[in-house]
Amino acid sequence: MLVLIGIGMVFCAVAGGFLLEQGNLLVLFQPAELLIIVGSAIGITLAANPALRVLEVCRGAVSAFRRSPYTRSYHLSVLKMLFELFNIGRRQGMGTLENHIDDPDSSGVFEAFVEFGRDETALAFLCDSLRMLTNGVAKPGELVLLMELDADVQRRERHAAVSALGMLADSLPGLGIVAAVLGVVVTMQVLVSAPEQIGQKVAAALVGTFLGILLCYGVVGPLASHLDAHNQGRAQLLQCLHSGLQAYARGSSPLLAAEFARRSIPAGLRPSFDEMTATFRREVQLAPFPKPEGQDEAAAAEYTG
Repeated sequence: MLVLIGIGMVFCAVAGGFLLEQGNLLVLFQPAELLIIVGSAIGITLAANPALRVLEVCRGAVSAFRRSPYTRSYHLSVLKMLFELFNIGRRQGMGTLENHIDDPDSSGVFEAFVEFGRDETALAFLCDSLRMLTNGVAKPGELVLLMELDADVQRRERHAAVSALGMLADSLPGLGIVAAVLGVVVTMQVLVSAPEQIGQKVAAALVGTFLGILLCYGVVGPLASHLDAHNQGRAQLLQCLHSGLQAYARGSSPLLAAEFARRSIPAGLRPSFDEMTATFRREVQLAPFPKPEGQDEAAAAEYTG
């Protein structure tokens, strides 16, 4: 929403200042100049990027106009989800935990965290990492390397879309100059015409430079910066998962593992420890320890503590 408001303010400020100078807004409406700049910009994007990256650029540009999901309450819900999963593994065993991560769509734990489940790559990051523990095929140090590798690949993949938008922004002023030069060429062809007609042609040529600079610094550049900030928020989410999983793999208790995850959240979005523990006590129902076979009820009660 802030992106839309900001871009709207840019256009309103430019148009308002132009009107204060007694300019005619209709002069700025030059379809030919707009076609040269926008059409060439689209062509440059298609020529410089593979099809998958073009789709990522489009998705990223659209997502910039949506509310960022990485809020304080979102991170608190992620901590609660990790705490529940870690407790299942600790109290009911890795086999029960494996049932949840093998089929997240039917898991009661993941069903409660719909917003997190929409992020398929983050969900896969969590489930694949836990699967290495439940299968017993990765030691804690190996799991850390796997998670770092996955997070780095995702970071570079998402940064490619930011780079593509940045390159597009850098090309727009040059395309504006191209449009202006073509406008000057057209003007030179009508030098024998009336001064009013020559003035219109010169104005149209200058509008090309104006549009290129405005779209660069007023639209595409801010979109690239906002998308980069969005990617930073997602990288921080993966770091939160990474820290919690790493602590749990080393044998930390579910609460301590959740605390490791909480400490990795940026201070501005980090829930307090009291807020986190209060949420756990209020909203998380811990599964009981399984009753050991061959023990009477008193022994079982002593076992569950």
